[in-house]
Amino acid sequence: MDEVKKVIVGKNACIEKVMAAILAHGNVLLEDVPGVGKTEMAIAFSRSMGLKSNRIQFTPDVMPSDITGFSMYQKETGRFVYHEGAVMCNLLLADEINRTSPKTQSALLEVMEEGSVTVDGVTRQVPRPFIVLATQNPVGSYGTQRLPEAQMDRFLICISMGYPNLEDEIALLKSRHMARPLDDVCPVADGAALEEMQKETEEIFIHDSIYRYMALLSDTTRKNEFLELGLSPRGTLALGRMSKAYAFLKDKEYVVPGDVKKAMMDVGIHRIRLNQKARLNGRTAPDILAEVLRQIPEPKPGEKYL
Repeated sequence: MDEVKKVIVGKNACIEKVMAAILAHGNVLLEDVPGVGKTEMAIAFSRSMGLKSNRIQFTPDVMPSDITGFSMYQKETGRFVYHEGAVMCNLLLADEINRTSPKTQSALLEVMEEGSVTVDGVTRQVPRPFIVLATQNPVGSYGTQRLPEAQMDRFLICISMGYPNLEDEIALLKSRHMARPLDDVCPVADGAALEEMQKETEEIFIHDSIYRYMALLSDTTRKNEFLELGLSPRGTLALGRMSKAYAFLKDKEYVVPGDVKKAMMDVGIHRIRLNQKARLNGRTAPDILAEVLRQIPEPKPGEKYL
């Protein structure tokens, strides 16, 4: 995280969220206007972790085979030979994912969920660890189209970086006056170390009362009067994984309600869908999730949680 901060100034919270998602075996969707550093953050993470990374710029003419790979007939051997696509790496940077066609977007579904690609009936595993860091421009921007809910659900978290404040932007200008900060990023880990950290994150303890707390939060979103679509069961699982990751980053061996509340916004904001009533009343997704968190009381140590 310190290595990434050499490149991304004043966005420590965003860096922590991405690190937590990586520890939780998750994929990250960075949604924001162009030019705020989404791509540089992804490259900085890949370099600091010493991972093999590929970048693919999504445009309307990108084909599914560019992502998954393809088989080509080899005249000398008389057989078809598989040529790897962009996903055969540890960290895939999918830039401006919502600028390409739905058919190309769907090519990522299998690899994001299963960690494998199927070409011509043959399933191949991608390298481990495998992470997708995708960026998208705000829906409604020129040349974009909305990602379907099924694909949004594959991303563990969706975050927005936002513009830097005045002091951070001045620091940004100074740091790039004579040098390129990305060149200063050094690998401080490797794939094996990252997998070990991911394994330790999985072993973080969650008490039954915390499990029930998470399930109640998800159930409450499904019953909210302003939501057409609440948190899915995959969203509840994501909530548990992100909560463990936040506990790990704080050097704890167990999850507390604060970890769950912190993770709720990250995993929920792109999974819920507002209805017409919410739009007419000027409600937003963060507002509704904050209301859900207020409705469900935190479990207290030692008390029976009904």
